[in-house]
Amino acid sequence: MNRVVLFSPVGGTDPIPQTNWRDGSLLHICRHYQPTEVYLYMSAEILELHKSDNRYLYCLEKLAALQNRSMKYHIIERPDLKDVQLFDAFYDDFRHIILDIAKDFDESDTLLLNVSSGTPAMKSSLLVLATLGEYPVRMIQVTTPLKKMNEHQHKDYDVKLLWEVNEDNAENSENRCHEVRCPTLSQIKQEEIIKKLVLVYDYAAALEVAKTLPEATTKKYLPFLELAYYRLQLNFPKLNILANEIGGDIIPIKDEERQKLFEYALNMDIKRKKEEYTDFVRAITPLVVDLFILIIKNECNIDINHCVKKVFITKKDHENKEYQRRVLYWQREKLISIYPEVDELLNQKFNEFKYKEVYSSALVDIIGKFAENKKVGELASKIRIVEEKVRNRAAHEIVSLSDKAIKNMLGFSVEDIMTSVKKAFKYTGLGITQKHWDSYDTMNQKILAAMG
Repeated sequence: MNRVVLFSPVGGTDPIPQTNWRDGSLLHICRHYQPTEVYLYMSAEILELHKSDNRYLYCLEKLAALQNRSMKYHIIERPDLKDVQLFDAFYDDFRHIILDIAKDFDESDTLLLNVSSGTPAMKSSLLVLATLGEYPVRMIQVTTPLKKMNEHQHKDYDVKLLWEVNEDNAENSENRCHEVRCPTLSQIKQEEIIKKLVLVYDYAAALEVAKTLPEATTKKYLPFLELAYYRLQLNFPKLNILANEIGGDIIPIKDEERQKLFEYALNMDIKRKKEEYTDFVRAITPLVVDLFILIIKNECNIDINHCVKKVFITKKDHENKEYQRRVLYWQREKLISIYPEVDELLNQKFNEFKYKEVYSSALVDIIGKFAENKKVGELASKIRIVEEKVRNRAAHEIVSLSDKAIKNMLGFSVEDIMTSVKKAFKYTGLGITQKHWDSYDTMNQKILAAMG
């Protein structure tokens, strides 16, 4: 219905104070927001002034005529209301009045609350009601022309003269209205839930909650939540678009291939932190193959990529969902031609090597043989044991693995596994530091900072 309705207590400086010849708050809001209806809440003292000279409706009608429009007025009389400083006198009364005003509103209608007119108790009652969030409102505050408290003077009040000399009637006069951004209790609770979800890396749930809040509320932090969501989903195209739009160094590695590998490792670490241990061990194989290939290149000066081919095949995960998996296959002729010593090693180790899919079992032997730093070989072997003893069971059986169960199988914990992976990255040449590993927590702090 596109109604703009103003509910306003009427205060001592309405409609035009004698001390500065400028709009009081009530008149000023009507001037700049042009409501179609105005509800005027009058205490005993204000009601007497209204009946004495009709000052409030006189100025409102003159304003409407000046703006070539019409306004509908509702006078809410409280002739027995004299204790205007008591909060309890207004809270319930305001609540029922405003709920009654808004009961027939649709999405096109706007309810304005004047939080500058009236006594402190009246203003605070309106602010509390708005905070409870039973209805959508816009709270309007009006600064005084002198930027200080107005004085109340009613003696010898000449409403017609004051209207004629009112400086706010001039064209391009200053708009002193300001909207008060006061979050509702519901919004506060929802944002606390979002913060908790962010801290446990549940960005999907945090994003769903954020989408239930007004766009004006979430515009500062929603892009961060979307980025975090796509990051955990390993959706690199959308992740990088958002990262470029937001700016900064949220995503520490920009190079596409290196980014995929490291973000995958971070993703594994999040599974560990969330105690999703079965998914954690299932995720090891794709990481280990690429990780070992980088270690071999950096520590052994052997680039496996020169003697393999990439094939993308459709596979099903443990939940029977299809996904595209990149598979590397050995190219025998190239391996023999470029790295005959590697070909010789593999045939010795595997008794007539089959030259099929590249597995970590072959790569770990290459590291053990050709890496000068023997600690690298020991580290690779430890990671390979995880694949051999735990990962294959998790990938092919319906099983739920606890940290204790994994420790019983391996002799070391899930945290030890992740620590070994982090150590292995030191030998990749990617320059990964602890700051990189902390980048999810750094991102979370940016989200919380954006939420205020």
